[in-house]
Amino acid sequence: MPSVHDNEQPKNAPDATSNPSEFSIEVISSTTATREALLQVIAGLAPIGLDPEDSETVELVLAEVLNNIVEHAYPEVGTVGAIHIRCRHLADGLHFRIRDFGNRMPDDKAPLGEMRSYDVDVEDLPEGGFGWFLIRDLAKDVHYSRIAGGNQLDLRIAVDYG
Repeated sequence: MPSVHDNEQPKNAPDATSNPSEFSIEVISSTTATREALLQVIAGLAPIGLDPEDSETVELVLAEVLNNIVEHAYPEVGTVGAIHIRCRHLADGLHFRIRDFGNRMPDDKAPLGEMRSYDVDVEDLPEGGFGWFLIRDLAKDVHYSRIAGGNQLDLRIAVDYG
C-alpha cells in the first residue's frame, strides 16, 4: 500500500488547530474511501508528532479496517454508505472508533484473526483473515458491537510521540 505521506493535501481534513487531542472525519464508501480517510487521519494526527513507525502502524491498521468495511459492509456495487472515524489522543495512545451502517459482521463478532498455516500450495491458501490478524496484533482493546443498526469498532494503538 502506498503511504499517504506525500504532498497531496486531503480534502476536508480535520481542523487540528481546534482540538489536537480529538478529531472526527467521515468518508463515503467507495474505491477511494480508504485513501481519502487515511489522508484525513494523518492530517489530523500531524500536530501530535507521531514517530514515523507509529504513523505507519496507524495507517496499516486503519487501512485493513477500512478495506474490510468497503468490501464487506457495503459490498453491493453502487451501495453508498458513510464511514465515520473518531480519533482521541489520550495518555495511553490513540483511541479510534470506526462506525458504518453496512452489513453486520458474521455472528455479530469481529474475526479472531488467528495466524494460519501458509505452508500449503498456492491454490490452497486461505482467502482472507490475515487482515484481522494484523489488526489484533497491532492494536489493543479491539471491540466490535452492533449498535442501532450500525457497526462500531473501537480500538487503541499505543504510540510514541516525537
